[in-house]
This record gives sequence, C-alpha cells and structure tokens, in this order.
Amino acid sequence: MILDRYVLKQFTPVFFIALFMFALLIIMIDLFTYLVRYLNNDVSAIDIVLVSFYYIPKSISYAFPISLLFASAYTLGDLYAKNELTSIFTSGITFRRFILPLLLIGISSSFFAFFFNDIIVIPTYKMKNDLNRTLLNQQSSDYNRTDVVIRARQGRLTYVVDYFDHAEGIINGVSIIEFDENGNFMYQIRARSAVWTGSHWELFSAVIYEWNDNMLRFSNVQGLDTYRESPETFRRNMVNVEELGFIDAGLLVKDLQAAGMPFLNALTDYHHRLSFASVSFVVILLSVSMGGRFKKNIMLMSLLSSLGGAVIYYVIEMLSMLMARTGYISPITGAWFPVFIFILIGAVFITTAKT
Repeated sequence: MILDRYVLKQFTPVFFIALFMFALLIIMIDLFTYLVRYLNNDVSAIDIVLVSFYYIPKSISYAFPISLLFASAYTLGDLYAKNELTSIFTSGITFRRFILPLLLIGISSSFFAFFFNDIIVIPTYKMKNDLNRTLLNQQSSDYNRTDVVIRARQGRLTYVVDYFDHAEGIINGVSIIEFDENGNFMYQIRARSAVWTGSHWELFSAVIYEWNDNMLRFSNVQGLDTYRESPETFRRNMVNVEELGFIDAGLLVKDLQAAGMPFLNALTDYHHRLSFASVSFVVILLSVSMGGRFKKNIMLMSLLSSLGGAVIYYVIEMLSMLMARTGYISPITGAWFPVFIFILIGAVFITTAKT
C-alpha cells in the first residue's frame, strides 16, 4: 500500500540516524569509563580502537530499542504536526490500520534482536571482555583453569581439580568426593589425571578412600566409567552467563540445579534473554499509543511521553528482575511482568485513540 510505504519512508532514515547516534554515545561512555586505566597500563591506541570495535554490536543491541522508540515517536509526531494524519483519518483509514506497519516493524525487530544478540553480540562481547582483561592485566577468561570446584548430581558429587584443559578434555590432579542422599560421606577418589573419552572420564592412577569399620581404607581402582559429567559442565561454570548463548545459558541453569547450587540469577537472566528481545515491540507499541493524545507541541510531547514511558518500563523491569533474583517472585514472572503490563497498557491506549 502506498500509505504503508510512505510511513516506512518517514520512519527508516530517522531510525538509522538515531541508532548511529545512540550507539556512538554508548561506545564513548564505555571508552571513557576505562580510558584512565588504559593510559595507566600503556595500552596502545590500536588496542583501544579494537576494544571499541568489538563493543559495537553490544552498543547496537542497547541502542536498538530506544532508536525504535525515538523514530516511531518522531514520525507520528511529525505527521500530526503537519496535519497529514488529519487528511488520512478523514479518508476513512483508522488509526489502528495506519500504525500497522510500525507494529509489524516492532514484531520483526524483536525476532531480529534475539538472533542478533545470540549470534553476534554475545561472541563479540566476550571477545571485548577477554581483550579488555588482557590489556588491563586481569585474569584471562579462557576455558583453562586452575583450582576448579564443581558440584553435580544434586550436590552429592564434588569434583576438585588442580587444572582443567578444555581443548584437550583433560583434568589433572582430580579428587572426586561422593555423599549419600543424607549428605554423609561415602568415599573419595583421587587420581593423577582424567581424560574425557566422549562418554565418561577415564581415571589414571586412581585411589579410592573409604570409611569402613571406623577406619579410613584405601585401594587402587581402575576401569571406572560412572563419572559422566561432560567438560562443558566445567566450562559453563567458569564463565559469565552474559557470555553464553541462549542454549548454553539454559544448560548452565540445569548444571546449577543438578549441583544443588543457587540458580535463580542464571534462570532469571535466561528468561530475560527473551523478554529483552521483546522490548523492541513494547517501545514501538508504547510510542504509537501516545500518538494523537496532545493538542499542542505535538512532536515534543510525543517524544517526551514516549521516553517517560520507556523510563518507567525500565524501572519496573529493574525492580521485577531484582525481586526474581532474590526469590520473591518466580524468574519467569520477573522477566515478563513488565512486558505484559506495557503491552496491555499500549493496547488500551490504541483502542481508545481518537481518529
């Protein structure tokens, strides 16, 4: 439809200009946050530029929703201010039909935001963090670690590892401690090393220590194939959940639950991956729902009301996420409550909008 193309023509350039400006602002904020530390560590200008380059996808992810909000509010405000919408409405086109292209942009943007974040943002953000830690002489974030402790099987099994080599699937200096369902000590196995065979850990020079008849007894063991916690379990427990893809983040939650360790934070962040992607639709819905509700300074008031609504949304989201992480509400409720509330508010505003 000609009118749909006209709306998109008005919306698109404003969106990309806003996306560029907001993303640039976020990059500059991150740069100046670390600038003094870069100078103190004699970091070269090329490395600083490289860190900022890796941060571009993450800054776009942050700037994407607010750019959609600004572009949709500006487009509608401009059309209202020029009285173009008055002509459109008098021709019999309803407000809901008119904003349909913008709502479709919001829905498609939510899907794009999820896959963009999972496929591009997370790997580049991890590269940025790894390089940043190296330049600032902080601990490296690779997957090889010393002094690793992992719990599994609802906390009944504990691995204590001197060194974990993720690439080779080898653990050196391993102790495996097992408890019964009541938390009582059963035995401890100590081995010089263990190699992942693809299905289980093969232990070398293993000795088992057991408490029998009020005495600690030990004996050599071999051929055990009962320890099947994969190397990915060790890897996931050593990285930030923000550096894991959506599937790996879900597996991390399962690992923490299986180990009997606190998992509310990880589960809340896992659900927030989806709810954060839907923010693109929420902000456009919020923006267009404000259209036509002001008689004076239409463009300015539309922008201010949309930004005010977005601020309220993020404040509510922050509070609900905090409550979810502390266990007052469920993680899925904490992640999705603001989304459903503002979708409902936007739907009511659109239904009652004057055309």
